[in-house]
Amino acid sequence: MALVVICGQPCSGKSTAAICLAEALKESEAKPIVRIIDEGSFHLDRNQSYADMPAEKNLRGVLRSEVDRSLSKEDVVIVDSLNNIKGYRYELWCLARAAGIRYCVVFCDAEETHCRKWNEERREKGKAAYDDRIFVDLARRFERPDRRNRWDSPLFELWPHKEGVTNSSTAITEAVSYLTKKVDSKSRDVKVLQPTIATQNTRFSEANSLYELDRATQEVISAIVEVQSQALGGPSNGISVGVGLPTITISRSVGLPELRRLRRTFIKLTGQTSLSGRPPPSDAESAKRMFVDYLNRELGAA
Repeated sequence: MALVVICGQPCSGKSTAAICLAEALKESEAKPIVRIIDEGSFHLDRNQSYADMPAEKNLRGVLRSEVDRSLSKEDVVIVDSLNNIKGYRYELWCLARAAGIRYCVVFCDAEETHCRKWNEERREKGKAAYDDRIFVDLARRFERPDRRNRWDSPLFELWPHKEGVTNSSTAITEAVSYLTKKVDSKSRDVKVLQPTIATQNTRFSEANSLYELDRATQEVISAIVEVQSQALGGPSNGISVGVGLPTITISRSVGLPELRRLRRTFIKLTGQTSLSGRPPPSDAESAKRMFVDYLNRELGAA
């Protein structure tokens, strides 16, 4: 049905806005199913998630993947996170376009001094708060949304410090109207994004790549298990998984549960795209090569 991106400075009232919007949508005549996706959904600590660029990149990848899985023609998905980089908001817009649903941005416009004060108040109350160093860095790198950009439009603006945020705030009411209004041939103020051939092909390509990744890694695991069974639990050096591919060197016996855990971690790390990471390999040979290199790094030091 729709994707809503909440954005703003750290500690600017985004979570409050997300909750108010969700409640207002549920109270509307349409009564859609609403899901909020945020760091808390994955029990992620905000300071650890933004401690450095790799951690932040991983967080964006996790959120983006969950959004991609959750989008549908029936539900409203609200992304409650900083969403501070315009390139990342563009990625989310592309997901909405590929899904053929509505899209909008809700911006919590608050000055940095007020956000800093609210962050300190949260810390004093023992609530989750940003470390000063991380707060300053995130505030400095925030890229304000611009309604002239298609990925920042339509844009609904809230001013938490001046007006507060409630279910009846003007921006919340306008967003609910936009998200739930019935679309017909006369509708001109509501835009349902239409998938293009390019976005449809991209989604197919990514799905095909993940299939190849899943199949190739399983074949590598099966080869390791077979060789180890023949070695009766002893070291298995130089395991071959194909012509022209590197061999796997294991200095100890590795059980199937550990191999499965390594496989899941590898797929998770590899399956990120664009700002969230490079795309997964598109063929089985490349996938096997990457997985073998990963196993040699992980198990070689064991």
